[in-house]
Amino acid sequence: MFGELQALRDRAIPTDLKLKSGYRAVPIDTDGAANAEPLVDATQAGLAGANFYAGTRNPPYYRPIPGAIDRLLLRRGVVEQLQRVNARLRSAELELWLFDGWRPQAVQIYFHDHWFPAELRRRNPGISDDDLLAEVETYWAAPSAGEDAPSPHATGGAVDLTIRWRGGEPLWMGSLFDDVSAIAHTAHFETPRSDHFSFSADEARANRRLLFWLMTDAGLASNPSEWWHFSYGDQMWAKLTGAPAALYAGTEPTA
Repeated sequence: MFGELQALRDRAIPTDLKLKSGYRAVPIDTDGAANAEPLVDATQAGLAGANFYAGTRNPPYYRPIPGAIDRLLLRRGVVEQLQRVNARLRSAELELWLFDGWRPQAVQIYFHDHWFPAELRRRNPGISDDDLLAEVETYWAAPSAGEDAPSPHATGGAVDLTIRWRGGEPLWMGSLFDDVSAIAHTAHFETPRSDHFSFSADEARANRRLLFWLMTDAGLASNPSEWWHFSYGDQMWAKLTGAPAALYAGTEPTA
């Protein structure tokens, strides 16, 4: 069924993935050639997807998010990386499905400053301000804090995605996209637990492995808190891969 990709489904995700904290201190090579790359429409480049935040079939929100756009924009270099991943998937009748790419600051502000803090306080009214902020920023980066510290999606280098059968259903990954709990952690199913002895857990583990190794083999970095989030060229990518500088600063669409 999966051909040569089966080896990736059998290969464990490391449980000691490098932490992303402190990534905004990494310098950005603003004068480099990569930073001049434009944002391009990923769907026009042959990649499948739909902006998750612009629709209504987007649990747990079930409504358009304020400020969301209905396009999937990414830096040209990231699109080229994803095209190479798709080429590997083609033999197994699989393809990438994109949820989000470049993200307006209005969307980042909504989740970081409003929706997620309110949700945390609803579930845990006694949570301290410090614990709340730490939990929020495990899953939602603070909005851009000047030219030297853009949020990852503001650079066009970060992408949220999964794998699906070509033109069909997504592979089972074990959680919703945008789940803000430990089940979203990339290596969640790698640690033996009693509730992991199920076909559902086995399938989620294998599919997360496939996505992780395909993307990291292509040069992208995995956000250890979110199985769906990968990046190339932004500050998080530089921190996670050990690159001396990020390639992409914050950017805006030109059209």
